[in-house]
Amino acid sequence: MKIQHQINSANYISGGFINRWQRLIKDTVIPYQYEVLNDRAEGAEKSHVIANFVNAGKALRGEDIGDGFYGMVFQDSDAAKWIEAAAFSLISYPDAKLEKTVDEVIDIIAAAQDEDVYLNTYFTIKDREKRWQNLMEGHEMYCSGHMMEAACAYYEATGKDKLLKVMERNAEHIYNMFITEKREGYPGHPEIELALMKMYRLTGNKHCFELAEHLVNIRGADPKFYEKEAAKRDWSVWGNDATNHYYAQNHAPLKEQNDAVGHSVRAVYLYTGAADVASENGDEQLLSACRRLWESITKRRMYITGGIGSTLIGEAFSTDYDLPNDTAYNETCASIGLMFFASRMLECELNGEYADVMERAFYNTVLAGIQLDGQKFFYCNPLEIVPGISAVAATHWHTKTQRPGWHTCACCPPNAARLVSSFGKYAYGESADTAYCHLYAAGEVRFDNGLKLTCTTEYPYGFTVTYNISEGSKKLALRIPSWSKEYSLTKNGAAVEAAPEKGYVYLDVTAGDSILLTLDSAPHYVYASTKVPELTGCTAVWRGPLVYCFEGADNGDVLPISLRRGGRLTVSEERDEQLDGAYRITAEAFRTADSDSLYSDAPLSETPCEAVAIPYYTWGNRGENQMRVWMTEVRG
Repeated sequence: MKIQHQINSANYISGGFINRWQRLIKDTVIPYQYEVLNDRAEGAEKSHVIANFVNAGKALRGEDIGDGFYGMVFQDSDAAKWIEAAAFSLISYPDAKLEKTVDEVIDIIAAAQDEDVYLNTYFTIKDREKRWQNLMEGHEMYCSGHMMEAACAYYEATGKDKLLKVMERNAEHIYNMFITEKREGYPGHPEIELALMKMYRLTGNKHCFELAEHLVNIRGADPKFYEKEAAKRDWSVWGNDATNHYYAQNHAPLKEQNDAVGHSVRAVYLYTGAADVASENGDEQLLSACRRLWESITKRRMYITGGIGSTLIGEAFSTDYDLPNDTAYNETCASIGLMFFASRMLECELNGEYADVMERAFYNTVLAGIQLDGQKFFYCNPLEIVPGISAVAATHWHTKTQRPGWHTCACCPPNAARLVSSFGKYAYGESADTAYCHLYAAGEVRFDNGLKLTCTTEYPYGFTVTYNISEGSKKLALRIPSWSKEYSLTKNGAAVEAAPEKGYVYLDVTAGDSILLTLDSAPHYVYASTKVPELTGCTAVWRGPLVYCFEGADNGDVLPISLRRGGRLTVSEERDEQLDGAYRITAEAFRTADSDSLYSDAPLSETPCEAVAIPYYTWGNRGENQMRVWMTEVRG
């Protein structure tokens, strides 16, 4: 049963910390990424995304296509995510120049749509006769899905429907193939499922819902489908193994699955679509599967930072409690997808656990994916970096010591941009009689149910959150995060005693009311289950939603440092403006002296010292140096 839904992005105007990040996206990230998409960003990996659409349009008109197609088979999706980031930014920060630029990009995309409303530059330019023959690798529905999301966001931002009409026609094209004509198959990379649900909610077109429901339920019904598909052709895009059913998320029908396996981004995109379908049709069997998969991820296969996908091999989940620090894959897109999944589960059932994970993923892994200057981006997010091993050893080549300006596979940078720009959708939700505050986000919010409020907070570095109600009379549901061991709540200055129900407290509010929530600001140590082999005898430092790490820029050589068990943690009085206004935390520690030999019979001496920690999302902004989240702990 559907309980609540996300607010419209237009109903949220950000302030505070989120405002700073959204302005970074507006002022730096969106313009920079546009230059990248046009191959004009100095020193960045070539993208050619806009040129691909231009050349596809030329190919359809019979003109010379010049340099043809360049990039990955899913290169189109980078443009879609850039449009979506721009659309959400335009809602909060109207910008006629940016809007004109997006309109021009949409014109180019529309001109690349074939007469049969097919839209994909790879197959239009390179292999037109091979369309829809390689669902496993072709990413045709994946690219369509991202463009559908972009179309919805841009219509929501501007009321302009040119791209929306393009994608409505494209959705009907896909519907006719897989529903009307009953063609076998489903996308190799899930994504279109969640996008179709957005199209359905925006347009009311039931074909979009019917197609999403079909693609969720048919997947894995025949685990050998991709093998049969591959046997019918003598070509491949990049040599994917059709027998690797876990990687392709088709090893079993989703309703029968118990564990999160395979390619982590594909997994959480699929689970998001499934949860969205379940919230709409009330399919309890499907929702139960989503709950099991959520438990598998968050209880046994997720990093403390909200990172998921522990292995480079297949960019995948591995097995329970296999969470290595120095080789962690933790793709930025995977944590973004985990936020999507959490948000849709909140629409199915209100449970603070979903918002807790959503918050953890955002403030740690997602933000870590963007350099503080907005011009470099991590794809992988390890929890330990050792220059000379990281990015050098064959087992560690993916764990970069610095953020690159762009990537050959550039899914993460525009994905992170659109997530930050649309933060309000995840922070707030509503039902007819209740306004839900899932994440603490300063700014002004107008709910469709008539409530209007202003939130004032310096979160995640400040731990008081004030809600001033200016219009309406409704219930206000405030999440109490699991990390806050203590909290207090007042209404109009009077203390309120309210026990959380599944992580939320409920208050009746009306215009003129002022609610003050005070959370636990104390830093604390965190310990992992002994089932995680790498973390035996280790501890990490956490304050509020932020996981902290220890970096060489503050500590010199980090590897010899151990934290004193039960040692004092001290929060700095001043903020570091070079690190996004972060507060540092100083921990009592010991430094172990090194030996002249690789191995020694003599115990190594330890000297008391202090170790300085910074928020994990800020690491890697001061040059190449060591970094660790989990530190060994010793008795002092």
